[in-house]
Amino acid sequence: MSADVEYLKGLLRAFPDYPKKGIVFLDIFPLLRDPVAFETLITHFVHRLTSHTIAQSPSKKIDVVVGLDARGFLLGPIIAMRLGAAFVPVRKKGKLPGETIHAEYQKEYGVDVFEMQADAIQPGQTVVVVDDLVATGGSAKAAGELVSKLGGKVLEYLFIIELTFLKPSEKLDAPLYSIVKVDD
Repeated sequence: MSADVEYLKGLLRAFPDYPKKGIVFLDIFPLLRDPVAFETLITHFVHRLTSHTIAQSPSKKIDVVVGLDARGFLLGPIIAMRLGAAFVPVRKKGKLPGETIHAEYQKEYGVDVFEMQADAIQPGQTVVVVDDLVATGGSAKAAGELVSKLGGKVLEYLFIIELTFLKPSEKLDAPLYSIVKVDD
């Protein structure tokens, strides 16, 4: 494990039995409260994208960074700005003005809906999707479906934390990259 990953992992705080018994919640907010850690996090993602993801893109660029409601909004705009890309939010149903498109995804207690503004992505644009954590991959898959409906192409899904034991990458239409992998 690289030194920056070890550093970031060491700052995550674990909260056992939150939000319910049997779950260990990993809190990313200590990373955001520490300016050096936050810079390390953003730089890690940007390095990944510029050294790996862009090289595999036919256009050799990323046009749009999509951030998932709500923690993806903390990371996505900064990453987009560093890449010279647009930022597009994916929100829960009813939170965006204007014409929207939607995709449903399964949660542990039912179905939820994500929306994106209908003119947010143009056909042929290359996209990365970012959020703090991926568990089953359902919300990320829904975001990928929204991108696809508008004619965009997801190059990669980026997360700080991946719950690998839930096998989220199996649901996604593009590679998944995570900094911290949790195996149990």
